[in-house]
Amino acid sequence: MATAVITGGTDGIGRGLAEEYLRRGFEVLVVGRDRQKGRAFEAAGERARFVSADLSRVAENRRLADQISEQYPVLDVLVLGARFHRQTRALTADGFESNFALFYLSRFLLSHGLVGPLSRAESPVVLNFGGAGQTGPARWDDLQLERGYHGVGAMGHAGQLNDLLGVDFVDTHADTGIRYILNHPGVVATSFAGEYDPATATQIDQLKVIGKSVATAVAQIFPFLEAPGQERLTAVLEGHRVPLEPESQYLDDARRLRSLTLDLLTRFDAEPPRTA
Repeated sequence: MATAVITGGTDGIGRGLAEEYLRRGFEVLVVGRDRQKGRAFEAAGERARFVSADLSRVAENRRLADQISEQYPVLDVLVLGARFHRQTRALTADGFESNFALFYLSRFLLSHGLVGPLSRAESPVVLNFGGAGQTGPARWDDLQLERGYHGVGAMGHAGQLNDLLGVDFVDTHADTGIRYILNHPGVVATSFAGEYDPATATQIDQLKVIGKSVATAVAQIFPFLEAPGQERLTAVLEGHRVPLEPESQYLDDARRLRSLTLDLLTRFDAEPPRTA
């Protein structure tokens, strides 16, 4: 039986993808912190699974990668969708800026950490909700946004880091056959999980009215998920493939980010994080 693992899968587009994969006969494991929503998903059927994890913590991501690798020696689909908007800058228990930890570092740890089971699948694919080339350059002198923090800007910056993660992933694991999709779904009427000031909350309420449905967002990305033989790296904006340019600069920056990330992780383990 084919298997999909979806972080951020208890709500929004992640939940929509989880339900679609269930309809297609997959066993689906969703990862989140809301146990009530997790139990509601498990009620969808015997192939619906839930595991609780705090993906803002390095140790939790490593534990989860080990647990999934043991439970699913072959993994067909990995969807990286967990994120949480914060209006003001906050640090995780590990000392990382929250968006950097949850929206980027978790995805680095899980995607590289699950290469083993992914590489054993017939047509493996990773879907990462990043910037798809629509955000500005990385702030190399301030990756964790200690200066001039802005909630929406922080989400955009993390999207750019995820674009670089995708480039790094296919470069590092070129011999695995794993496809990597970077998706920017546009404005979707979801819960917009996060903490907002009154003015931003009003804007969010408006976006919930004008945003496309989750079903539409899922329908726009699914053709890319189920199409083996495409390019190893694909960027998708609202259902349309878009270029990541210039490619040479993206690769240089991706390698730079990988090196900086590994340096940050050295204090959590004497050995570098598993990347194969």
